[in-house]
Amino acid sequence: MRRWLFSGLVALVAAGLLGLAWAVLAPGGWSVWEAMLFVCLAANAPWLGLSAATGLIGLGIRLFAADPSAAVVPGMRRQGGGTASHIASRTAVAICVRDEDMAAVVPPLEDLLRDLAATGHADRFAVVILSDTPAGPAADEEADAAAAFAARHPPGAVRYRRREANTGYKAGNVMDFLDRHAEGFDLLLLLDADSRMTAEAVLRLVRIMEAEPGCALVQPTIAGDKAESTFQDVFGFGHRHGARIWATGQAWWQDRQGPFWGHNALIRIAPFREHCRLPTLPDGSAILSHDHVEAARLHAAGWAVRVVPEDGGSLDTHPPHLIAFLDRDLRWAAGNWQYRLLLRSRDLGRLGRFQMLQALLHYALAPLWLAMLPLAALNAASGGAEGTPRGLLLALLLACYVSLHMPKLAGYAEALLRPATAGVAQVGRLELLRRMGRELFFTFLFEPIAAVDKTVTILSLATGRRSGWAPQERRTRRVGAPEAVRRFWPHILAGAALLGLGFAGSPFAGLLLLPAVLGLFLVVPFCVLTSKPHRAAATETVRSFGSDHALVSREKRLVS
Repeated sequence: MRRWLFSGLVALVAAGLLGLAWAVLAPGGWSVWEAMLFVCLAANAPWLGLSAATGLIGLGIRLFAADPSAAVVPGMRRQGGGTASHIASRTAVAICVRDEDMAAVVPPLEDLLRDLAATGHADRFAVVILSDTPAGPAADEEADAAAAFAARHPPGAVRYRRREANTGYKAGNVMDFLDRHAEGFDLLLLLDADSRMTAEAVLRLVRIMEAEPGCALVQPTIAGDKAESTFQDVFGFGHRHGARIWATGQAWWQDRQGPFWGHNALIRIAPFREHCRLPTLPDGSAILSHDHVEAARLHAAGWAVRVVPEDGGSLDTHPPHLIAFLDRDLRWAAGNWQYRLLLRSRDLGRLGRFQMLQALLHYALAPLWLAMLPLAALNAASGGAEGTPRGLLLALLLACYVSLHMPKLAGYAEALLRPATAGVAQVGRLELLRRMGRELFFTFLFEPIAAVDKTVTILSLATGRRSGWAPQERRTRRVGAPEAVRRFWPHILAGAALLGLGFAGSPFAGLLLLPAVLGLFLVVPFCVLTSKPHRAAATETVRSFGSDHALVSREKRLVS
């Protein structure tokens, strides 16, 4: 029933957008450009409706439920008491590494073990470092760092295993451990090299899992950690508020069949080992973006996959600058593009396949989304925009913007109306409004840049010219103007061409297009300035997790 209600709301929003578009484009007859515009919007309308509906439902739950997370995660209503209560399961805290800086990997794990010991649960956990680093000096240094880490803890508390071959990438690394080294463990806490979780967050997940025996995987939402650049600080602020609402609304209608994001997740070993052994693709290649596929296989086997819409104590590191973000997007696009080969697989749950389709269309629809700009400019240049009702046009643009950004806008509304449930009780409303305004301006410039990049990426993947699975850049550094120009000169040319077409049609068309392409003109200073180190961001991140004393002390040391 929830899914039928949700589908009705999605259809209502999509139909409203298309009805408004018809009212804007139909007067004076249809030009070929207007017909193509309508087709592009029609392709995107269901996904705009899905975003709006998820945001509205998520906001309703978070404003009116006494405990929003417990309202959508049954295990939170059934779990036992505080950190001192007994837990029966034994958990391997597994972190996958490949050519990583162990000086950055080890300290969060050290903190987690120490804090688990303080709760009296140290005997129920062990850290396992799963390495895919190729043999050589880097692997030797990694092994030395792991040995030193293990020496500081009781025997068996820290384990290290390195594979000779990177078979199956991360998913293969995890499954190799489950097959050969997981004896004695019931659960697996899967972390990435840049993950950080607190003992409180980990114990919460374990208790949720123990309270719902039919649950195979549970994970919280994830906030940005150590925001050392302006890009990380501003992007992370918007992402955190949008993700909280999105996860709440999604958990309401997806119920037992939630998504999996690949890390900061607690896995029940037995069903995962049985059902999540990934095949090779029809073309013989390995599955890159394994997480959605694993969730879909668990759905099909009748196991629950849950998302807890709380990010307290669950963190990873956002890309440090615009170029690193777009390069990471290429990785994700390459992985999601493979899903087209799996959408008919009968061993995947129906909703899991829908989640894979949604992830695929996040990139595949980018060309149609971007195409509306040149189509609108060409329509204006050819005189097809004569008689367009300008008031309705502005209403359509506003409706599309609100639908697309509803989860984040709803998150901002919750932060202002119920700061305690939004995790910002210690931040004043004026400061919240300042940061919201800064993030919205950031998004205003960022989105056209990302749209051009997604379009180039998906067209390159579709034609076989790119594959894109390079290592991520995690270190904070200043991006210089020459580097930004080399990376973004096509974006600047695209912006100039679009704006020229708009003004060729009419001054109104040019002015209407200007906000949509302004980010393309300003991409170089935007990239350079947002890569600037932002030391104050670390303390602002900590403030939002004010109840977590371990995080506070760690971030204070970072700033010092």
